[in-house]
Amino acid sequence: MKLKMQGSGSVDVAESAFGAEFNEPLVHQVVNAFLAGGRAGTKAQKNRAAVSGGGAKPWRQKGTGRARAGTIRSPIFVGGGRAFAAQPRDYDQKVNKKMYRAAMRSVLSELVRQDRLVVTESISMEAPKTRELAGKLKGLGLDSVLIVNEAFDEKVFLSARNLPNVGICDAGSIDPVVLMRFEKVLITLPALKLVEERLS
Repeated sequence: MKLKMQGSGSVDVAESAFGAEFNEPLVHQVVNAFLAGGRAGTKAQKNRAAVSGGGAKPWRQKGTGRARAGTIRSPIFVGGGRAFAAQPRDYDQKVNKKMYRAAMRSVLSELVRQDRLVVTESISMEAPKTRELAGKLKGLGLDSVLIVNEAFDEKVFLSARNLPNVGICDAGSIDPVVLMRFEKVLITLPALKLVEERLS
């Protein structure tokens, strides 16, 4: 299949990578797994066994008129442990490589169908100038945009980092979440070929 390039011309790409049907359940599962993998899972609270103190029985078993108690570190006391204390946990969900690649093909194909994937020859900056990059993007009619380069470009990164609706990443770092976060995806021709090779 052919993709239109910015300005004029077109580029041949694999139908399997950029012409796949949109598999919503699969994309949903992969996106959820990706977001879950970013959770720290480091929350920790102390249960009654972990709280210090409380070794002595606070009062005798019978005769006081009060409820029996074996420790002042019970969850019903101030300073006691939590009844159902949170513990560090791992939120990772298993996603096979085949599923992940299929989800990426679905997302990229949907971007093509919605005319949200913009292909250009190259994106480069002579010096890190935010205003200059903003002018270039405005000239292309791009407001909320993800810039995908073949490799990390420090000058482009420094130019884009202060623009609120502009993201930047290299071809090897794209994922379904970042692709859907912006209104448009501006990708260079070398980066497009790398993504095609990875997904075909």
